[in-house]
Amino acid sequence: MLAGVAAYDRPVERALALRQAAAAAGGLVVSLSDLTPAVAGEELPAESTSQSYFRVREGELSDQQAALHGVLVVHRGLEDLCDAPLSGADLALEAAGMRQAVLDLTGAAPGADRDFAAPVAVSERSADAPLESVWSARWLIGHQVHVLFNVCAAVAVADAADHLRRGDGDAALRRLADATVYVRGFPAAMAHASTVPADYYMAAIRQTMAPPSVDIPLSGRQHRGYKLFRTAMRDLLAVVPESYEQLAARAPELAEARGALLEADIVDSERHVTLAYSMVHLDRSIAQRSDGPDNAVAELRHMRHRRAAQYASLIRFGDHYIADAVAELRHS
Repeated sequence: MLAGVAAYDRPVERALALRQAAAAAGGLVVSLSDLTPAVAGEELPAESTSQSYFRVREGELSDQQAALHGVLVVHRGLEDLCDAPLSGADLALEAAGMRQAVLDLTGAAPGADRDFAAPVAVSERSADAPLESVWSARWLIGHQVHVLFNVCAAVAVADAADHLRRGDGDAALRRLADATVYVRGFPAAMAHASTVPADYYMAAIRQTMAPPSVDIPLSGRQHRGYKLFRTAMRDLLAVVPESYEQLAARAPELAEARGALLEADIVDSERHVTLAYSMVHLDRSIAQRSDGPDNAVAELRHMRHRRAAQYASLIRFGDHYIADAVAELRHS
């Protein structure tokens, strides 16, 4: 169902395809619930202010429980996407990430659902809920999809590094491709969360992420799932640290697969800059010190430049201008 979502279809057809996918995800939730009970996440202690705010928890799960909770996130995301004004490009990337998550978490083989029959009854979304409550819920739902992608990407990258250490190049290529699907979905999930009016975000949502509403200002640095992904990326580059040219000479497919993942990581950083600009314009981040020199957009742009400089020699079309500038600054 997710593979069949026509992201660029007319609005009516696109909405119907999303409702069918949401209904299929709901059916899968029921099936998985028959195998294992869901964990009551709100009963687990939050390990950070960020976890508490975004209603994310960590705990030991069986494979069946992990599949159930992952599909629950996908189901909620799809239900919201039925009405969210997300671009076709981002919808395609988010749906691809959701599909990959379902495959990874359930252990299903791609293409195994060819004979799946679309649900006959597709429920319409209720129009009774105030738009403000829909927007506030969307902010959380989109971030939860982002967390799911972070964790799944971290696992895929770690798997790829392990396969490379063991000399299983084919398995490593498959997991690098899976990881790239997730990383391309990172900015799409964030765009999903951000499909709320900027005025409403500034007036109603942003203040809930800063004192006195929470103990400390919320920041992306507090997202443990994203930290796991960044750790996995560092490990991968420790296993294959060669330049693009060196790696392409001995393993051209691996060079391209690594490059695709790193390019997606740079684009995620670039999209974060533009998404922040669309929401807060030139305001400072709520997590920045009051005496700092930059605003939110400038700080995110610096992060993009550092990442592009790090990857410049590792990808085919590296940003060597930025790499040279960063190197000069470090030695000045």
